[in-house]
Amino acid sequence: MAQQTAAATPAPTRKPPVRTGGVFLSFLPWIIFSFVASPSTWEYAALAGLIASVVLSGEDLLHGKIRVLDVTAIVFFAVLCVLALFLDRGDLRWLETYAQVISYGLVAVVALGSLAVDPFTAQYARETVPREVWKTPVFVHINRVLTTLWGVVFAVLAVSTWMAVRHPSQDDWFNWIIPIALLVLAVKVTQQYPESYKARARS
Repeated sequence: MAQQTAAATPAPTRKPPVRTGGVFLSFLPWIIFSFVASPSTWEYAALAGLIASVVLSGEDLLHGKIRVLDVTAIVFFAVLCVLALFLDRGDLRWLETYAQVISYGLVAVVALGSLAVDPFTAQYARETVPREVWKTPVFVHINRVLTTLWGVVFAVLAVSTWMAVRHPSQDDWFNWIIPIALLVLAVKVTQQYPESYKARARS
């Protein structure tokens, strides 16, 4: 009987591997680019961002897991690499100056723009919760809040790095201290807010 039961039990379906780290890993190429980029190193920063994007999200893309932030990163860094190869440095002076501002601003636009269709953090959250939860008010609210948070953080980072260009004497504050503090704060809120809000919703 035991053998018959074992034989009748279907073999578990293999799922495509899913990388861990979720949204934080998707931000990593942007963070690498932003902290490495400078007027003399932005080409290397773009290449590092492209490699990181492909390594971190390439396997998921091959398995059909398309996330707006991952696709945006690959396209953005690939375009920068192409520009670096085919255009003269004189034509790219604006990019050398504002590379960090552009990258942060693009992430902000993608994050806030996704609110109109599908908050980008929900694309990661769906990998860890049952399908029946996806359309619940709590799930939707949490992801709208977190997506808004990251969009606003990267918008402020764009302004901060623009201020660094305009005020070089305050570079440490605008390019390092403020960005690091904001990113740490956003990570902590992202880790703590979902459970905190769910607890309040249950009570």
